[in-house]
Amino acid sequence: MGQNPVLDFSGVDLVRNDQPVLHDINLTSSEHRIGVIGANGSGKSSFARLLNGLLQPTNGVAKILGHDVSLAQKEVRRRVGFVFQNPDNQIVYPVVSEDIELGLKGLKIPKDQRKEKVGEILSRFNLLHLRDRSVHMLSGGEKQMIALSSVLIMQPKMIVFDEPTTLLDLRNRNAVASTIMGLEQYVVLVTHDLELLADFDRVLVFEEGRIAVDDTPKAAISWYKKKMAL
Repeated sequence: MGQNPVLDFSGVDLVRNDQPVLHDINLTSSEHRIGVIGANGSGKSSFARLLNGLLQPTNGVAKILGHDVSLAQKEVRRRVGFVFQNPDNQIVYPVVSEDIELGLKGLKIPKDQRKEKVGEILSRFNLLHLRDRSVHMLSGGEKQMIALSSVLIMQPKMIVFDEPTTLLDLRNRNAVASTIMGLEQYVVLVTHDLELLADFDRVLVFEEGRIAVDDTPKAAISWYKKKMAL
C-alpha cells in the first residue's frame, strides 16, 4: 500500500455567504513545504482554512493526510495546526505558560508533564524567559512565536500559516521565517511575502478562486509578478 498524499483535493468548490469562493480545486501533493500566493480575495485564505477543517467543501472531496475533512473534522484538526496572521486571534490565556499548556489539558496529560512540555517548547525557541510573562506585554514577534509554540506542543503533522509575518517588523519576520524553514512538519504557507517562498518545494497561485499556477517557486512567483505588473 502506498502512502496517502498529504493533500488530495478533487473537484472542491466552496460557497460562503451565498458567494462562490473556490471553484473546482484539484490538487495532489506530498511536498514538505507548499507556498500559496494570490491577490486579496483570490481564495487563498479560504483554501488554507479547508486544510484543518475550519471550513468544509460545498462540493467535492478534500482529504488531508488521508482524512476526508468533511467526515473526520476532529481527526484533521488534531493532525493539522493553524497559525493565524494576528496572534491575538489565537492566544486565549493572559499568561504565556497557561496559553501554551491549554491544548494539552484536553489530552488528560498530568499537570507535571504539561509543565515539562511547556518548558521544552519554550526552550526550543529560546523563549523560556517569557514563561510567566503577561501576553499583553509581549512584542508582535514574541506573540507570534508563542502562538506557534501552542500549535507545536500538540505535535501536529502539518502546520498551516496564514500570512504569519504581515504584522511583524523585519527582525521578527526573519525570526519567524527561519523557524518555519526549520520545522519537520509539513508546511502550507499563505503569504504576500514572496521572498519567504524561495526555497519551498512548490507554490500555488490563486486567482478568482481557482489555482491559476502550480509550479516551482521561481516559475510561480514570476508568473504572479507579471500578472500583478510588479
